[in-house]
Amino acid sequence: MEHIKTYYAKHLETSKGTIIIEGPLPSTELKKYNFHEQLTAFRPAHKQFEALLSIADFPEGRIIVARTEDTIIGYVTYLHPDPLERWSEFNMEELIELGAIEIIPAYRGEKVASNLIQLSMMDEFMENYIIISTEYYWHWDLDETNLSIWNYRKVMEKMMASGGLHPAPTDDPEIISHPANCLMVRIGKNVSVESINRFDQLRFLTRHKNRSMREGI
Repeated sequence: MEHIKTYYAKHLETSKGTIIIEGPLPSTELKKYNFHEQLTAFRPAHKQFEALLSIADFPEGRIIVARTEDTIIGYVTYLHPDPLERWSEFNMEELIELGAIEIIPAYRGEKVASNLIQLSMMDEFMENYIIISTEYYWHWDLDETNLSIWNYRKVMEKMMASGGLHPAPTDDPEIISHPANCLMVRIGKNVSVESINRFDQLRFLTRHKNRSMREGI
């Protein structure tokens, strides 16, 4: 499968001034900007920027950023699921994961995250993918936002819905370990029925494997 990426950009007016939402960007373009020191949700900022530079150059990798004139203040990433995760079990080329989304505190509440997701879906090629996002409450910034787990999930669901991702059932052990966790899914209009059925098996992989064992497959 050839992964085609089409660049889009838009201006977003915020209370802090106008910012630019753009992407997907290759590493050569990302390197032209500073990476804000407060983008530390997953690892130290300089390490996270290194990770984004790597993802940007994967065949399927997509980095959409929100930036001021010279500084990245938010981003969203898309790439194939980690090889160590269950979601890579079937090596589905058409399955990509919204792996991370992060905005610095000063720009939260300005609809930056939803605009990042919306812009990423403007590319018609995204209709060839099943897009997932695994949401775990222990990754959520509850202290900074002062939101309860359930209110945070409502905000998260609304943000993901702006790009067409909605909760979907699964028997993934980590997700079902807490009722606030969830799997978010968007199935592109060009995805084949065969791929959708394969993905349904993946969502209920434990059940599928147990049935296969019972039937001696």
